[in-house]
Amino acid sequence: QVQLVESGGGLVPPGGSLRLSCAASKFLFRDTPMSWYRQATGKAREMVAWISEDGARATLADSVKGRATISRVEATNTLYLQMNKLRPEDTAMYYCYADWFEVWGRGTQVTVSS
Repeated sequence: QVQLVESGGGLVPPGGSLRLSCAASKFLFRDTPMSWYRQATGKAREMVAWISEDGARATLADSVKGRATISRVEATNTLYLQMNKLRPEDTAMYYCYADWFEVWGRGTQVTVSS
């Protein structure tokens, strides 16, 4: 069974940083591109970042460009999202997604507030 487990969310003040993690199990992590999505209350889920299966290519949503980095570590089957200079509008549930397997994690909540 494919499983994705996010962690690292929390309450941070504006301007703060967080590193989100997504641990993958029971599937070949190296064989699929991975993505981070987020969904704020009352809004549609949106893609935040994407990384290719080999980690050579990555894209970021305009809303986080210059403030976020997506990365992956094959040895530990872990996907990361480093977010800096956080803003209140970054408040959302963050999900990781295994593109080729179409599997979602359960999410980790990020709240940016003073």
